[in-house]
Amino acid sequence: MPAARKLERQELLLLAIMVIAAFVLILNETLLGVALPDIMADLNISASTAQWTSTGFMLTMAVVTPASGFIISRYSIRTVFVGAMALFSVGTLVAATAPGIALLLVGRVLQAGGTGVMIPLLMTTMMRLVAPSKIGQAMGIIGMVISAAPAAGPTVSGIILNAASWRWLFWLILPIGVIALVIGLRLAPAEKPEGTSQKLDIFSIVLSTLGFGGLVLGLSSMGGDSSHGGAHLPVNPWVIVAASAVLLALFARRQIQLQDRGPFMDLRIFRARPFTLTVIMTSLGMGVMLGSAILIPLYAANVLGMSALQTGLMLLPGGVLMAVLSPFVGRLSDRFGARTLVIPGALLFSASIWLMSTFSATTPVWYLVGTYMLMTFALPLINTPMMSLGLGSLDHELHAFGSSAMTTFQQVSGAAATALFVALLGIGSAAHGGTGTEAYMAGVHLAFLVAAFMSLASIVVALLLPAGKQAAGSAPMAH
Repeated sequence: MPAARKLERQELLLLAIMVIAAFVLILNETLLGVALPDIMADLNISASTAQWTSTGFMLTMAVVTPASGFIISRYSIRTVFVGAMALFSVGTLVAATAPGIALLLVGRVLQAGGTGVMIPLLMTTMMRLVAPSKIGQAMGIIGMVISAAPAAGPTVSGIILNAASWRWLFWLILPIGVIALVIGLRLAPAEKPEGTSQKLDIFSIVLSTLGFGGLVLGLSSMGGDSSHGGAHLPVNPWVIVAASAVLLALFARRQIQLQDRGPFMDLRIFRARPFTLTVIMTSLGMGVMLGSAILIPLYAANVLGMSALQTGLMLLPGGVLMAVLSPFVGRLSDRFGARTLVIPGALLFSASIWLMSTFSATTPVWYLVGTYMLMTFALPLINTPMMSLGLGSLDHELHAFGSSAMTTFQQVSGAAATALFVALLGIGSAAHGGTGTEAYMAGVHLAFLVAAFMSLASIVVALLLPAGKQAAGSAPMAH
């Protein structure tokens, strides 16, 4: 890590462009949900077929993100950034001009190929360029992107669709991708990282692709029908999940075997205790948050009778709050360290989920909004300091693998928690007759109750964190 210094103007501009690009790419992940009815009508396709525009995107992300650590550690920032933006821009153009569902899916897969590498690349670039004393602020900016972009997607999509066709969802973001690509060509560092001679292990690629891709596909399919993000599969999802778990175990064993020859995913990152705690904490938080973000709209629609627009507007303040708080919390993290912020954050996070478990058929909207905002207030207190602590505990050459693994585990935990909570919703409802408001509320209570118990684990992890501040790369690495 470079010594403390002020960033040059060129570096500041590069980071600004990368942040904007990351925002647009992640925004694009949730942009099509509102547009599915229009796409179905225009292309004359069914809902289950249209849903593959989201499922295909998610699966590609699940395949590309685990590979991003190897890619970033092997090639220059310029090569990776320009390649990601080129994939995204070509995919956007293909999707905008697609005459049918086949090419639209191709476009979405290309978009996801660029998106899957962007957050790990942004994290790694921040760690390379930003002084250790400012890492919290850098992670706060990344946290703002991660929280604000998905929340803004449906709102931005709705505004555009009110004035134009669904194809303009792609046309309007295409220039941003092209401009970012051109600026990246001029400003991004062209130097390759040290130690880039390792060969690509094809067996690792196969195991990673089938393992992570199959796991996310199987878990998302357990999460219900297409309205919940799941896909209808001819094979039992449990079979896919079990097979994927075996493949991932083989993948881990293969990486250990390749440790001295250059692994596809360097598992030495888990020797740093703060990083391991970070992966556990951020994955837990992401899973419970995404699971709650599925349950609340279902509860609002089926129990409170709210429309999708009303639910979106109700949840929007929470997303805005999380985005606004993240950079501020980052500065506090630089000053006070992770533990000081994460412990109260974990307590508030757990309290918010327990309050959600008290929802009823007569819960006022202000109470629902308040509990959700309490959760989104607590999450930056957890995620931003934890990302700073976790990546800061790794040696410089492991930052790419650490950011890749952290993002991958969050994706998997989100899919797993969503599947779990939707399944619990169905189990609780079935146990009370399966129909009617009372039965549905029984399912809601069961799902939120399990989420509340899961949230208690965040308090335990917070108490295990080291006291005080740690310099980047200062954590002891077990051998």
